[in-house]
Amino acid sequence: MRLIRCSTGVALAALVAGGAIAQAVPGPSSAPQAPAAGAGRLEPASEQGPTRTAAAEPQFQLSEGIIATVNDQVITSFDLRQRMLMVIAMSQVQPTEENIPAIQQQALNALIEERLQVQEIAKYPDLKISDEEVDEDIARMAEEAGTTPANYIAFLEQGGIRASNMREQLRTEIGWRALVGGRFNSRSKVSRAAVDQAMRQLTEAASKPQYLIGEIYLEAARVGGQQAAMTGAEQLVQQMVQGAPFQAVARQFSAAPSAPRGGDAGWVVQGTVQPALQAALDQLEVGQLSRPIPVEGGVYIVYMRDKRSGAATSLVSLKQVMVELPETASPADLAAATGRLEAIRPQLTCDNMLARSTSEQGLLGSDLGEADVGNLAPQFQQVARTAEVGSISAPVRTPLGVHLLAVCGRRVGGPDAPTFQQVEGRLQNQNLAMLARRYIRDLRADALIELK
Repeated sequence: MRLIRCSTGVALAALVAGGAIAQAVPGPSSAPQAPAAGAGRLEPASEQGPTRTAAAEPQFQLSEGIIATVNDQVITSFDLRQRMLMVIAMSQVQPTEENIPAIQQQALNALIEERLQVQEIAKYPDLKISDEEVDEDIARMAEEAGTTPANYIAFLEQGGIRASNMREQLRTEIGWRALVGGRFNSRSKVSRAAVDQAMRQLTEAASKPQYLIGEIYLEAARVGGQQAAMTGAEQLVQQMVQGAPFQAVARQFSAAPSAPRGGDAGWVVQGTVQPALQAALDQLEVGQLSRPIPVEGGVYIVYMRDKRSGAATSLVSLKQVMVELPETASPADLAAATGRLEAIRPQLTCDNMLARSTSEQGLLGSDLGEADVGNLAPQFQQVARTAEVGSISAPVRTPLGVHLLAVCGRRVGGPDAPTFQQVEGRLQNQNLAMLARRYIRDLRADALIELK
């Protein structure tokens, strides 16, 4: 993201004054030609939108006064204008006659939820957000914009956004994150079994096509219905093709859990998304932005950041206990070694296998570490590919002896393969985001909200 004084600044000033808004919209003849699923291409390296020419229309007016109350706490027309300016500045979407209603709806929804958050935070007197914490958030935003905090504030103020309003908005956002984290952190934790299952699913999907995508999701119930979501998505697509940064738009408009990360949904495996999304993923080329994709409950916009055919590498962590036995050993010796290992097999786990091997004469134990299944001895590969994590294999004969193998971990290989900790963190963040959405939905359902 970069500051765009020549276009956004003019538009913000016009919006503050309630007069004409700077924007020139290309006619239908300039629409990009693209495959059915694609609306156009985005330039990943370009963070700054194009310079645009100011026009004399459209007009935007808000009557002065109170426009809504949330549990008797008011939202004024000034509050709404300030939040609309913030949405425009942060997303770099250029205001037009067509998209002003969507911007206004987004800003009003955000203000209503902010009032509910402030009221909920007030119930916890010990939850205080310092000025230093707000300053840190501003510094982070300025760094992302490629400027200093002072210049960042000056840029927003030139567009009519009061620094005090932005600081209070950030104070509420930080407080809400702290409240949600403190209240639901224990409930968002995931079990080892859940992480293991997710890792197994990743491994099973390793050979399937995968897509690195950005996503924007407009929830129909939040924006005034499915048609409103579709219309809003079409306008956002047009803005992004013209130069509005995808990540900035996602942060301001998307209802997906990935919104705080700029819509980064990570690598998606073929067959794990809704059919309408999968059809678009199959058609989109790298660097291409999709047209709006209607699904039940809302509309998606997808940006194809990268594709890959799938990682064939599967990594497995093994431990073993063995009885050394040469290839020339007699059948009786082989039977004795096999019988001894079968006798102790029910008592072994990944945790106690090595200790058990050192406590009995004639047993050798070793941690084989993590290895590519394809690089293992042929006798070990079948166990490594098919045995459940945590299981102990039947005795396996090799030229060196007779072995019991413990499969202590399995994951997808490759430079982008997630670790156990990364998958655990991703699942916990998903749970926390779901609980936060449910929390604000419940607060909204219980609140007395009146629109004037």
